[in-house]
Amino acid sequence: MVAPGGGGGGGGGGPARWPSEEELDIVRKKVVEISGRDEREVRVAACPYRICPLGAHIDHQGGIVTAMTINYGVLLGFVPSNDSEVLLRSGQFEGVIRFRVDDLQKPIDNPENINWESYARGAVYALQNNGYDLRKGIIGYISGVKGLDSSGLSSSAAAGIAYLLSLENVNDLVVSSVDNIQLDKSIENKYLGLENGILDPSAILLSRYGYLTFMDCKTASPSYVYFSELSKSQQPQGHLPFKILLAFSGLQHNLPKKRGYNTRVFECKEAARALLQASGCEEASNILRNVDSAVYEAQKCVLEENLSRRAEHYFSEMKRVAKVTLVMLPRNGRDAWARGNLQELGQLISASGRSSILNYECGSKEMIQLYEILLKAPGVLGARFSGAGFRGCCLAIVESDRAEEAAAYVADEYEKAQPELVFRIPADRRVLVCEPGDSARVILPDDRLHS
Repeated sequence: MVAPGGGGGGGGGGPARWPSEEELDIVRKKVVEISGRDEREVRVAACPYRICPLGAHIDHQGGIVTAMTINYGVLLGFVPSNDSEVLLRSGQFEGVIRFRVDDLQKPIDNPENINWESYARGAVYALQNNGYDLRKGIIGYISGVKGLDSSGLSSSAAAGIAYLLSLENVNDLVVSSVDNIQLDKSIENKYLGLENGILDPSAILLSRYGYLTFMDCKTASPSYVYFSELSKSQQPQGHLPFKILLAFSGLQHNLPKKRGYNTRVFECKEAARALLQASGCEEASNILRNVDSAVYEAQKCVLEENLSRRAEHYFSEMKRVAKVTLVMLPRNGRDAWARGNLQELGQLISASGRSSILNYECGSKEMIQLYEILLKAPGVLGARFSGAGFRGCCLAIVESDRAEEAAAYVADEYEKAQPELVFRIPADRRVLVCEPGDSARVILPDDRLHS
């Protein structure tokens, strides 16, 4: 059986299956090679990558964000070790990881020391520091999709969650998705020193196929809207009229090593502090969600230019996601999705992308070029950066029957603009046509994934 929310679905035009039986077999056989155990003992943590159509860069400010997963992700095959040892190999990185779950894990003090081992140790750190009893380790093999790591799809969060789920599984720990969101946040914030919010783990752990997940990052409460549920002509279950394009820039780096992200978070907090102080609410924590929109309108003149831009991005992005008291929009991201209005949803996504460039001031020359190429592609309804916007890829919502045409157009045009960067990207990974996915789960040896 598959945990609720899991399973890619069947054929006949429905969602693309992830992971496929072939992908599972590869991972299981690798675990058998490493552990010497029977293949029927191997369990697999399947953790999909995520996209954020609307709500970018506001999760760390307690904003409301939207997310869905895609049919690509991280697979961690594992068996319980006979003691507390952790032994891991990777499909992307060299070397072998060995440590014990009863070793005391200490936070990393230098971002330059972060590597693929850090996420496994970080998972142990998070569980240890939240009172969970770890006695057994794992023997495992972890594999992402070649070319998709460090691409703004939250591959690091997917890896961290895979380690959490596997350690919880072998230690018979019952941990809710909501608690695992906070555990992954502990990996990223406390162990790695990255000032991010709960968007990434929320998307990976809570998404459902065909639904857009709305996560209130202040209250940590999710809600779901099925595509076109308010329309009189609802789409058949498993048949969505759009696909997702991921176009890769060729720029890659590890987010914790890039100071730009943490700087933006600091500036948002400074903007919140100034606005709260100006309105006499100094006791509130310095996040923009604690600033009433009317207060922002009345007091935004006190902000320095860069802080003003960060605040403008936050409040305009909140309007794109849902109704707020600043301007009661007759249409917003939730409504457009629920009514099945892809044109309107696409316009909101593109506006979000423009605000990321102009107000949040993220995105290199190359990323902006790629974003603009996507906007001109046939069948593309809307586009924006994926992830923090400093590297990786751009995403687009595209009409299903024009997805391949759009992908070819984007690949050709970006190669003309950036031939040297395109050369770094595997030919079959320059532009991917994806479908929405499901939530992270552990696939047990006797599970039939696509029953």
